[in-house]
Amino acid sequence: MSDALLPSADDAYSSPDAQGFYGPYGGTFVPETVMPALAELSEAYESAMQDAAFRERLSYLLAEYVGRPSPLYKAERLAEAVGLGAVYLTREDLNHTGAHKINNSLGQCMLAQRMGKRRVIAETGAGQHGVATATAAALLGLECAVFMGVEDIRRQSLNVYKMKLLGAEVVPVDEGGGTLADATTAALRHWVERVEDTFYVIGSTVGPHPYPAIVRGFQCVIGEETLVQLEVKNIDHVDAVIACVGGGSNAIGMFYPFLRHLPAGSRPLLIGAEAAGLGVETDKHGAALTKGTPGVMHGFYSYLLQDDAGNPLEAYSISAGLDYPGVGPEHGSLKDSGLVRYEAVTDADALEAFVLLTRTEGIIPAIESSHALALLPRLAAELGPDAVLVLNVSGRGDKDMDIVREAGVE
Repeated sequence: MSDALLPSADDAYSSPDAQGFYGPYGGTFVPETVMPALAELSEAYESAMQDAAFRERLSYLLAEYVGRPSPLYKAERLAEAVGLGAVYLTREDLNHTGAHKINNSLGQCMLAQRMGKRRVIAETGAGQHGVATATAAALLGLECAVFMGVEDIRRQSLNVYKMKLLGAEVVPVDEGGGTLADATTAALRHWVERVEDTFYVIGSTVGPHPYPAIVRGFQCVIGEETLVQLEVKNIDHVDAVIACVGGGSNAIGMFYPFLRHLPAGSRPLLIGAEAAGLGVETDKHGAALTKGTPGVMHGFYSYLLQDDAGNPLEAYSISAGLDYPGVGPEHGSLKDSGLVRYEAVTDADALEAFVLLTRTEGIIPAIESSHALALLPRLAAELGPDAVLVLNVSGRGDKDMDIVREAGVE
C-alpha cells in the first residue's frame, strides 16, 4: 500500500490529546505527587521513539529475542469446522514467554533503563505480563517485583514459579477478591510511595496518561505485522478482525494499525470479545463495555463495572487475564464511535472454543484468546460461508491447564 493513501491516526479517530483523553475517556486522575513522574515518563517515551538507536535495539530484540514477526497461519480445519471461508491466526502464542505481553514489557523495561531506573514493578492477573516483565528485567539486569492477587496466585501457580525463577519478587495481594484489579491497586499505591527509584511497567492500555498510549505504541507491532503479511500473502480482502479484550492491549495492538492505515471503506469489521463469565445477566462477569458505565479507576476514566456510589465492582471470568472491572479508555472511545464492535463471551463458550482450536489445529490457546475464538461461529452465521477472518491468538494455554482440568474439560 502506498503511504500517500494512508490517513493519519487522527483522521481515523481521536488519538489522545495533550491531557491524555480519547474523546471523553482517559486522563490523569492521580495524586499531585505522581504528576512529575508521569510527565517525565511521557517525555522519555517521546524521546525514545525519536531515537533511531532505541528503535533499532527494540526491533533487534523483538526479532532475535522474542521471535518476531509472529506467523499469520491459515487454520483450514478450524475454518471448515465453524463454516467460514478462511480463518487466519496471528500467532502471538509463539512469542518468547508465550504471549503478546513481552512486546510491551520489553519496551517499557528498556525505557526504565534509559531513564536510569534500576527497579521495575508490574501487576499481573494471568501471570503472562508478570512473566514477561520478569523476563525483560532479567535480560536488562533490573530488579523486579510483581504484584499478584492471591486468587490468581492460586490459579496460575506455574507462572508464579517462573517469575520467581527469573529472579522477581512476587508480592501477594489479599485485598478484595485477590485478582487483577486488586493487584493493580496495590502496584499503583506502591509506585506512588517509591516513584523516585521505581518504574511501573503497566501491562495493558489502562492507567493514567501516558500509559495507554505507551502500551499501544509497543503493541501495535501486532497489527502492523498482520497488515504486511496479508499483503505478502496477496490477501486483499478481510471481512473481520477479532481479538479478546480485558484491559485491552492485544486488541488495541491489532486494531490500531487497521484504523490508522486503511481507509474507512476498506476496513474490515473490528470486533473485541470480552468476558461474559457466567452470563451478563448475572453479577459474575467482566463485561465492562457491555454492561458498565463510565467512571474513574486506577487513574483513568472509562467504562467500568461499578455500584451506584461509583465504587468498582468485583469482576469475574474463568480467565485470570479478563477479570478486570474496567477497560482501556481508547476502547471506550472506539465503542462510542462505532469503529469497533464489542461482544461478550461466556466461560462455557470460551472453553468450547478452547477445545475446538486444540483439536482441529493442534494449537492450545490461552483462555483469554479462546473468548475471541468463540465468536467465529456467530460471525459465520452473520457474514456467510465465504467470509475471511483474522483472529489474534494472544497467548498459549500452558498456564491454563489446571483451570481447564478443574472445569471438567476432557
